[in-house]
Amino acid sequence: MVKNKSNMSKISYHKFIFLGLFLFFSATAFAQRINAPQVDAQLFLGEGKKQALIVGLGGSEGGNAWTSDYWKATRDQFIKQGYAFLAIGYFKSKGAPDTLNKIEIDKVHAAITMAAQNPLIDRNKIAIVGGSRGADLALLIGSYFKDIKCVVGIVPSHAVFPGHTNHFSTAAWSFEGKELPFVPVNEESVPFLMKRDLRGAFEAMLKDTIAEQKALIKVEQINGPILLVSATKDEICPSGPMSEKMMARLKAKKFSFPYQHISIEGGHGEPLKHFDLIFDFLQKNFK
Repeated sequence: MVKNKSNMSKISYHKFIFLGLFLFFSATAFAQRINAPQVDAQLFLGEGKKQALIVGLGGSEGGNAWTSDYWKATRDQFIKQGYAFLAIGYFKSKGAPDTLNKIEIDKVHAAITMAAQNPLIDRNKIAIVGGSRGADLALLIGSYFKDIKCVVGIVPSHAVFPGHTNHFSTAAWSFEGKELPFVPVNEESVPFLMKRDLRGAFEAMLKDTIAEQKALIKVEQINGPILLVSATKDEICPSGPMSEKMMARLKAKKFSFPYQHISIEGGHGEPLKHFDLIFDFLQKNFK
């Protein structure tokens, strides 16, 4: 009897291991890595054909934020609502550059194009959701490529700013091998940077209105609806005033698609707690 009990325990143990492996692979079966150069791209597919594609871009923290456990619940919400989800890391991530510096927006777009070739995805329905620096990237890609049909920018900038190098002497973004015009660090912004007052540094840099005008993101060229979500007490950047500048630009250019700016009470991270607003906007204007 003892021997039989031991054998039964072994069988139960192996069944448990097998079940665990089965559940693990089942849970990850719809995730696939897109082999795109200089970009870490992972595609999560739901069920059904002709799934609209949501592209998720993280911010200045780097890595591929949307593949993390922290964002899994929100990512799963997109899947449950019938979207496919492409998580992209564009620096400090596998195969991507180490630093946010002269990131090639066309390489990021190429990864999106590759993912959209999946037969379960509707190539005519691609939206980008980006936060902080990822919002800037989302707006830029949307302004350069017509296959992007909706952009959501969370605490965005309205212009291109320096990359994260020691001297802040180069642009964060580039296109076809050339740096995009950017608002440089000026003497007035240095004291703010020294005391790590990032919002103060942004506001000082934006006093260079000539550079600002050259560095503006041409949001009016985006081929679909735009949602901007800012923070009233943003300690990182003046996301509210910059979003308002984009709204004014869209109005002046007689932008033909729906556009909206929602201001959330709180700091830089507060809008990330309000994805219900983003889901509503997408449901009404994109899906």
